[in-house]
Amino acid sequence: MSAFEFFFSFYGLVLGLSVTALATGAARAFKHRRTVRIGWKTPMLATFVALDIATFWDAAWNNFSHLPYSYGLLIGGLLVAMVYFVAAGLVFPEPEDKVERLDDHLMANKRAVLLLLVLANVLMIAALACASLSKPNGLLIMVSYAFNLALYLALVLPAALSKRSWVFGLTLGLHIAIYIAIALASVIGKGLPTAS
Repeated sequence: MSAFEFFFSFYGLVLGLSVTALATGAARAFKHRRTVRIGWKTPMLATFVALDIATFWDAAWNNFSHLPYSYGLLIGGLLVAMVYFVAAGLVFPEPEDKVERLDDHLMANKRAVLLLLVLANVLMIAALACASLSKPNGLLIMVSYAFNLALYLALVLPAALSKRSWVFGLTLGLHIAIYIAIALASVIGKGLPTAS
């Protein structure tokens, strides 16, 4: 196991717990769907958080593999992964919360969830910028990261701060569509596996 694989196994474990928190909340919501109204906002937020975690995981794999292992890298990864875990844990209510509608819980927590995701992404962009300084085309890479962060903030901040459902739905819906388009392009770009 390489030093990077060691780092990534720890980092992936903590990010995996974030996905587990989302999946557990979704399963609990589905199980209690007769007594708790699900609505559309909470599933949309959960989908966005899951896609954001996957995008984040992919970015770490693709951009940190050339870095030498250090305790600082491990702590930085832990910090960012824990921010994701807290955000994921706030998407769905706990059993003791006794909510009648998931959208009520969402309205009380969406700002915290989305601002935590913004924090995680700002930290990641800062780390990626530092990691790119040693690359030959580092300046171009940093400009690309700055554009990506600006687009992220333009879509996520209005969803976090607005009380209007249509703003939340439109901005997160656009970002989900971008994530899905990137995923499809990555599959098409590499070609689909063929049966031997």
